Amino acid sequence: MISKILIANRGEIALRVLRACKELGIATVAVHSTADSDAMHVRLADESVCIGPPPSRDSYLNIHQIVAACEITGADAVHPGYGFLSENAKFADILEAHGITFIGPTAEHIRLMGDKITAKKTAVELGIPVVPGSPGEVLPENALEIAREIGFPVLIKATAGGGGRGMKVAKTEAELEEAVSTARSEALAAFGNDAVYMEKYLGKPRHIEIQVVGDGEGNAIHLGERDCSLQRRHQKVWEEANSPALDVEQRMKIGQICADAMKKMKYRGAGTVEFLYENGKFYFIEMNTRLQVEHPITEAITNIDLVHEQIRVASGNGLSVTQDEIQFQGHAIECRINAEDPRTFVPSPGTITHFHAPGGLGVRVDSGAYAGYKIPPYYDSLIGKLIVHGRTRAECMMRLRRVLDEFVVDGIKTTLPLFQELVDNPDILSGNYDIHWLENHLAGDKSH
Repeated sequence: MISKILIANRGEIALRVLRACKELGIATVAVHSTADSDAMHVRLADESVCIGPPPSRDSYLNIHQIVAACEITGADAVHPGYGFLSENAKFADILEAHGITFIGPTAEHIRLMGDKITAKKTAVELGIPVVPGSPGEVLPENALEIAREIGFPVLIKATAGGGGRGMKVAKTEAELEEAVSTARSEALAAFGNDAVYMEKYLGKPRHIEIQVVGDGEGNAIHLGERDCSLQRRHQKVWEEANSPALDVEQRMKIGQICADAMKKMKYRGAGTVEFLYENGKFYFIEMNTRLQVEHPITEAITNIDLVHEQIRVASGNGLSVTQDEIQFQGHAIECRINAEDPRTFVPSPGTITHFHAPGGLGVRVDSGAYAGYKIPPYYDSLIGKLIVHGRTRAECMMRLRRVLDEFVVDGIKTTLPLFQELVDNPDILSGNYDIHWLENHLAGDKSH
């Protein structure tokens, strides 16, 4: 059994993991940069270790420092959270070589799903529906032939990519050469790898993802779907579980396809299979081999603690539930509270002068923020997540409207006003939106 977990992350996710460890009676070690010495997870952990200066490459991405922190404190496991080293196969390999448990999938599965081309090939082999696209890497000399075969418009994407970088649309043959060239340049700058591939560009899809958990021994379950279609620059802003676009039959069918695929892979830990969904069809886009930012809405509708499950599986204790024991109850929505201007989305680091989190039945706030906390300018702008649960989507919306008015964060700009606007929008209230809706809505606002 794992006795001490080092949390190789920061912010709200580090605090989230720490809470799960405490509930399980497992000792905790927080690591932090010099910029995060007063962070809440550092204050609450049993032990803390400073692993370097503010830049991520010198601290949270510094594998040697994190391994050294494990050895100094006697931590026998590492939870990577999300981002940073959570999908770094080399990190998982190094921990294993030092006899430290990586709370996540095997390095082999991280590598397999970390490259978009091999992930898509694997998805096809596992029976997961995919977007029509190139069989491998797209080069300037073969791009036109592949695009004609797929049919315009097409989407060029970085094979090692994420977050919308290295991603370009070509609607016609005339636009293709520049789109491929730009995507390759962006991919090289962002990921150190200029390889790109091509997919059919879908007009108005939704972004649907399936939460899966496996024990590494051939047992796996799905915990339903999340609708993450409200995005800006390919970054999720608002997520729902279940999706307003799916019925029970669709949900269980795609969920079972994903669970069966994980059984075949003998996948270990939590993962998310992501799809574009249009006209009743699912198209695989990628798999994230880690915990997702939006995992709390799945926890809300299933009453299953995903971090507990991750730790159970990593300890060799298997899954706590079987598929037929999972019951989906009600509806949940998550709003990502970022320290950003709600109109321009320019980051707004600084000191929080007042902080009051809302409460009441069906309300959860995951945040490491507090009054007097100084938000450093070096990291992601996410300062908290507001999660609301109700018996129905309508009840959930009513509750969300109420708690958004209660939430107080002063001293910095946040995205709270955006959510106050969205919760009264007819399209959002009806669930009638796609992955382009938010950017079109924001562009419309700016023209007035």
